[in-house]
Amino acid sequence: MTPKEIERISKALGDPNRLKILEEIKKNCSLQCSNITGMLNLAQPSISHHVKQLVDAGLIIPCKDGRNMSYTIDKEHFAKYLQHLGLYVI
Repeated sequence: MTPKEIERISKALGDPNRLKILEEIKKNCSLQCSNITGMLNLAQPSISHHVKQLVDAGLIIPCKDGRNMSYTIDKEHFAKYLQHLGLYVI
């Protein structure tokens, strides 16, 4: 994992709204974009921005479901990130 990837993931995890999105996806195994909009008190463009940051960081995987998008956590990519962070811990 490159330093740029570590930075992108760390920045994505640095926002409480993104952490809430991840928490809800984990709780439900998968979540549609419309459900994300309903759970946070944010405008739809803000939700799209947060979801895009999580997708770009490789933390969630978008899946087209008809006309809707649903998202799941990329557990493998998340595990690589955590493993890499472990290199800094004694």
